[in-house]
Amino acid sequence: MEKIRIRILGSGKEVGRAAIAIERNERFIQLDYGVSFDERDIPQFPLTIPPSKIDGVIISHPHLDHIGATPLLYISSTPMAYTTSITKDIGRIMLEDFFKISSYYLPFEFREIENFLLHTRTIGFDSDLDLGSWKMILKRSGHLPGSVMTYLDDGSTRILYTGDVNTIETRLTSPADLSNIDADVLIIEGTYGDTDHPDRNEVEDDLLRSVREVLEDGGTVLIPSFSLGRSQEIMMLFAERASDIEIWYDGMIRSITDVMINYPKYINKIDLLKKAVEKFNAVDSWEIRRKIWREPCVIIASAGMLKGGPALYYLKRIADKKNSAVFLVSYQGKNTPGRMLLEKGVFVENGPKVSARVEWFDFSSHAGVSGLMSIIKSLKSLHKIIIVHTDPDVGEEFRRRIVEETGIEVALPSVGDVIDL
Repeated sequence: MEKIRIRILGSGKEVGRAAIAIERNERFIQLDYGVSFDERDIPQFPLTIPPSKIDGVIISHPHLDHIGATPLLYISSTPMAYTTSITKDIGRIMLEDFFKISSYYLPFEFREIENFLLHTRTIGFDSDLDLGSWKMILKRSGHLPGSVMTYLDDGSTRILYTGDVNTIETRLTSPADLSNIDADVLIIEGTYGDTDHPDRNEVEDDLLRSVREVLEDGGTVLIPSFSLGRSQEIMMLFAERASDIEIWYDGMIRSITDVMINYPKYINKIDLLKKAVEKFNAVDSWEIRRKIWREPCVIIASAGMLKGGPALYYLKRIADKKNSAVFLVSYQGKNTPGRMLLEKGVFVENGPKVSARVEWFDFSSHAGVSGLMSIIKSLKSLHKIIIVHTDPDVGEEFRRRIVEETGIEVALPSVGDVIDL
């Protein structure tokens, strides 16, 4: 029997740049192919394999750290890619925006994006597909609408790759679905492998209470938010529990929300998303953008880490207003303006202190460590676990916990490592 090798092309002891290649008999299944960004916001790409030897590219979801490098695989070859229909359509928006902003640094052209999308076949949850010597099934991961875990079975070895995964139900998505599968090898994200998130209901209560405090004081609330996933989740929260508040949403949130509305089967509570779109206001001109921040309201705007987009425009306008607020609801990466704002009270080095109220609310769409452990313990045949998509210290703590609670062999590989099964 041919040896199976797992090549860590990205996301080894790092959050982001997801790229895992499953090799057998010099043929590959490529699981995600994303980018990360350095301190200067320059894209960092995964290691490479020969695209002509790829039997299938599986995209778990359309965040850039999982899809951003895929056009590289379509310069010299045209491997078939597989994902859900909503991921393909949102992926187009994400890649085109990525190209527009970062094209100077990208080693591919727009035609490679088109080539990738042209060779992407859409399939639904739980559909079987043969890829070379593997049977593949995509299972719901709970991270975003249409996001998937990838199950591979060659008749003797069963591998499950979680991608980004969440085990709690939200308004936007149902939780990860592990029904009717078992695995020998689990490749699992460990973003929050050392901690659990606070109770979501309590976080929502805190946010809504804080928003009303600011509005009652005559201030404006800016909620910088990821355009994909987090923004829609926050809009649905307000639609359900605070639809009397004046809400505006701005940036790429608009086009992504429009796509989601067209895929109701992937939205857990589609009526709430429709209500949000009907009741709330999309910013569609600079005339509106220049006006709305002057009055008490809530503005949900990208980018979530304040690296650009309309959120940065609004922040500059309300930063010196003590009765206004910036409520962060997205993960704030190292060296980002959002992290700087939380830690230092400024959003540019040596810049003026922000007078507006600043708080962070944990609305993560990644499972906490208890959720990750529940996935591990639900798979009864596991004999090997590979942790990816994690900071080194967090991954080591997660590895220790898995070994202590299960005794299963655990690898915490670096980028470039090859694991033989």
